[in-house]
Formats: sequence, structure tokens, C-alpha cells
Amino acid sequence: MLKDLLESFASSGRVEWIGLRPARKVPMQVVETATITESGLEGDRRENPGKRAVTLIQMEHLPVIAALAGLESVTPDLLRRNILVSGINLLALRHHEIRVGGAVLRTTGLCAPCSFMEKTLGQGGYNAVRGHGGLTAEVVTSGEIAVGSIVEPLCRR
Repeated sequence: MLKDLLESFASSGRVEWIGLRPARKVPMQVVETATITESGLEGDRRENPGKRAVTLIQMEHLPVIAALAGLESVTPDLLRRNILVSGINLLALRHHEIRVGGAVLRTTGLCAPCSFMEKTLGQGGYNAVRGHGGLTAEVVTSGEIAVGSIVEPLCRR
């Protein structure tokens, strides 16, 4: 019964935004499409495959982070995640395989904030992101993604 509940989702999600981090602490490059390889998104600074190859964050959490940081709004580039997803609870997909466009990812854990959030969002920024920083993922199958791509769990429905 619990297994069935954990694998039941009302709908699929959607990719709303894609960002590449060409190097540490430089502005992100916003793109409409990207290729996900075993090392992550082409053009991103990640060079090795692993459990943190791709980062995803929940669009619905941006207003929460902004409110907790005392800001009017927060944009995804400030949080330095690769993929902004809407319409499906990312935290419920933790440790699941998910299809994102033409790629398959295995979510591996929470994406904790770094100390840079304190500088970016101001005092308390680090704690504002805690619990809302999204997920990390490793690449199971390479593929193309685009803004508007479907995000769906690869589990029994």
C-alpha cells in the first residue's frame, strides 16, 4: 500500500528553465535546450560523472525562498541549479529514476545550499534555501532536454 502511494503522482512535471554554470561564481548562461551527457549538461562546469552531475530545483519553492530571505523574488540563476521544474514534487522523486526530456536521471539526494547563498541572497540566505534547494542527480541515459520538456517518474503507476 505505502509503495503504491509513494509511486502515485497527480501529473507529470515540466522543465521551466535551464541554466549552465561555465565556471565557479560567474553568471549562469540561460539556454532553451541542452544535451545531458554522463557528466551532466554540456557547457556546465561539471566534468566528471557522479551523483551530483545535474541539479534540479522546484519552481514552486522560489517564492518560499524569497519570503524566507526577505526578498520580493528569487530567480533560478541566483540559486545556481541546472534545471527548474514545475508541476511535480521533486522531493517525492528523491532516489527515483526520472525521465527529463530525452534523458534519464537517478536522483541521489538533497542539493544543500553553499555559503555563496549568504552573499547572493543576503544575511540568512543560506538558511532560506535549506530544505528548498532541490535535488542532485546522476545520469543514467544521456539525452536532449528543452524548456517545456516533460519530467516524469519511471516507476509503476
